[in-house]
Amino acid sequence: MRALFCPLSDPGYLYPATAVALETHRRGHSVAIVSSGPAARAAEEAGLTVLPPDGSYAVSGWFRSAYGQYEHVRRTVRRTRPDVLVASVLSPGALVAAEVLELPVVVLGLACHLWPHRGDGGEADPQDRAWRLDSTLDVHRALRAELGLRQVGAARQDALLGTSFLLRGHPSLEPPGAELPARVRHVGPCWWEPPADEEELHSVRSRLDRVGKPVVYVHLGRVFGGESLWPWIQRAFTGGEFQAVVELGRSAAPPGLPDAADVTAVRLPWMSPLLERSALVVSSGTSAPVLGSLLHRRPLLLSPNGGEQAVLAAACRRAGVAGVLDRTRGGGQLRTAADDDVTTGRAHRMSDELIQAKSESRAAQAVEEACR
Repeated sequence: MRALFCPLSDPGYLYPATAVALETHRRGHSVAIVSSGPAARAAEEAGLTVLPPDGSYAVSGWFRSAYGQYEHVRRTVRRTRPDVLVASVLSPGALVAAEVLELPVVVLGLACHLWPHRGDGGEADPQDRAWRLDSTLDVHRALRAELGLRQVGAARQDALLGTSFLLRGHPSLEPPGAELPARVRHVGPCWWEPPADEEELHSVRSRLDRVGKPVVYVHLGRVFGGESLWPWIQRAFTGGEFQAVVELGRSAAPPGLPDAADVTAVRLPWMSPLLERSALVVSSGTSAPVLGSLLHRRPLLLSPNGGEQAVLAAACRRAGVAGVLDRTRGGGQLRTAADDDVTTGRAHRMSDELIQAKSESRAAQAVEEACR
């Protein structure tokens, strides 16, 4: 089997695809991956064929780069002659290219199903799910129109699911009673990240050791026009019981912090050593820090803004592995959350089940099945 992986190039999409690509290669298949940075180096060292991405693979522009991605995938397919494609959610160009080229395509999703499902589960946001689906289908329909292809139905979710759609979370993160589409399956986190640079890690650890307070890992997601966490961070970690290590991710540089603030801001391609050092994780609710926190058995405080953040944050609260961050309370809630044995116990149980799922193997098996 020859497999072509063409994930979005941001770490939250590229890293899980790298995990599945490495496992698929270990199973004896020929694998090519569109990749860059430390993920590309790891793939090359393992013997995969690595192809450079272009700007159409940036998640920040997924809704305006569908045609560019479509053309890039077509060129890459001509070069690699795959039997199956693997793409990220929010990759309409790859989906349409697979259709035109008559190739099966496996879509690697996020931690939760973001679109409508059968069974309301008592949810408060079915309209939000429907809006999200229609907005995604709008991009898909626009690309098909540009290419002169027959249009799909107005609400055909299956147009976005590929041959198989893989969720990286836990089934208990879906609403009670939810019946997901037949092509959707849970495989687990598909966790991969580059090894920590020893010099960078030593520098961060030395800073944390000098401060000496227990650590809260804060992972910032996109704000989507909402309120930044920085005002809360400044209040919560100035003169308080905890210090913060703040992963900036794709967010802007931090504002000027008071000298008394116990905050270490970083922008690193890995998080595991910092999660291991932390007593608690604060996040807006994006997939990578939530799954990383659960895999490392850390309780969560979540404060979502836009995108998938609200869906995943609600799912984590419903499953009892996260609390709600109250931005008006400063740092007073951190000790309560860190000492919450019930939430921590549920996080431990979910962690055990996610690890036992052998997610990379299950995802690679789905790629093999799609090819067959």
